[in-house]
Amino acid sequence: MFPFVGTWGNDAVGEVLAVGLQGLHREILLFAAVGLAIGGLDDLLIDLLFLCRTSWRRLVIYARHPRMTTAALPASATPGRIAIFVPAWREADVIAPMLRNALHCWRGSDYSLFVGVYPNDPDTIAAIAPVAEGESRIVVGVNPRPGPSTKADCLNILWQAMLNQEARDGIRFKAIVLHDAEDVVHPDEIRLFDYLIDRFELVQLPVLPLPGRGGWLARAIADHYCDEFAESHGKGLTVREALGASIPSAGVACAFDRSMLGRLSDPVHGGPFDPSSLTEDYEAGLRISNMGGRGIFVRMRDAHGALVATREYFPDTIDAAVRQKARWMIGISLAGWDRMGWHGGVAEWWMRIRDRRATMAALVLFAAYLALILWGVIQLLRLYLPLAPPSPTPLLQGLLWLNLALMIWRTGMRALFVARAYGWRHGIGAIPRTIIANYIAILAARRAVFLYGKSLLGKPLAWDKTQHRFPDLKTDP
Repeated sequence: MFPFVGTWGNDAVGEVLAVGLQGLHREILLFAAVGLAIGGLDDLLIDLLFLCRTSWRRLVIYARHPRMTTAALPASATPGRIAIFVPAWREADVIAPMLRNALHCWRGSDYSLFVGVYPNDPDTIAAIAPVAEGESRIVVGVNPRPGPSTKADCLNILWQAMLNQEARDGIRFKAIVLHDAEDVVHPDEIRLFDYLIDRFELVQLPVLPLPGRGGWLARAIADHYCDEFAESHGKGLTVREALGASIPSAGVACAFDRSMLGRLSDPVHGGPFDPSSLTEDYEAGLRISNMGGRGIFVRMRDAHGALVATREYFPDTIDAAVRQKARWMIGISLAGWDRMGWHGGVAEWWMRIRDRRATMAALVLFAAYLALILWGVIQLLRLYLPLAPPSPTPLLQGLLWLNLALMIWRTGMRALFVARAYGWRHGIGAIPRTIIANYIAILAARRAVFLYGKSLLGKPLAWDKTQHRFPDLKTDP
């Protein structure tokens, strides 16, 4: 294994290098242990708050009042027309079935579907044409600039198309709903948005990624999104709302009050979304909170007991997942510091820190894996060199035991939330999928830092989209 092993026993240089490697390992391990402990305790506090809130609601609130479902949902006192924005850049594979399914699900509702396209994307335009022909509820907005720009720029084109329709019909829309071209919408969401937008400026419904298809690696990559959204939209946003912090928009399955979004509109941008942002949806939610608007995250079930949520396939390759998550990191974790600043009280600061910790968390994870690899190398060297066994300090030893306990807790909590959303088999599978999730996070952080650095030097950020697919609703879940 080591062609120079025989000479290392008496090689003082080799011993010095090995001792230096031990010192490097100790420092990297300490950095990783401290970082993991901070993040683990932060997550633990969220878990405890969620458990307390859930216990209170079950023992006190739901003991007195039955849970609301869309079957018992009253009609809005002020019903209005809903505008659905669907930006589409190179979505020829999915846009037609998505639109047909939406039209089928929302038949009888008062809405208009605004689809944003680009002049240099004829395939997407051709895919929309047969669906839009003779369908007054579909309005196509063509961007005057060739794509790709940013998703925010495309949304602003749709905003202008909506204003034109308002002026032409003399009817003002009540709310704007965002969806992506690959979304499987729920039949009850329009009625739910129409009711709740009377009291809130932003309404966010859960997003449930569809389980992956294909080989084991493709399934694991796609399913790690299921794991993350099951926990984030099953726990994280509910705690955030309970603390009174801002509710960020997920970009799909979310509704904005028409008047509030109009207040966000900037003539320079041509609409309420900043074209220079890669996470315009997230920023809109925070900006609404900064202006005094209220957001709500709603987990409500329909008459059949199914969660009213948007379902969609997420990337199932490493490259696509890294590009998508890098885009999120740039907009939220890196650009969020200078674009959105710090507002509100302690709870809001805490949530924004959690939003922006992704890049640092990836660095900590990289350090932890590097420390593990160095430990293995050192154990091999000890077979051939007279190295003293490692003697961790009481502080480091305590941190390692704390992190072990936190890791067991976090793994169990994730498995429980995933099992609640997808079944116990999927919940157990979430445990080994953590390794894939960490690997993708590390690569995404590297890409995000690189691209963000280039943007600071003057290169504009573009719509680095991933390829989508729409499920066969007859066979897929």
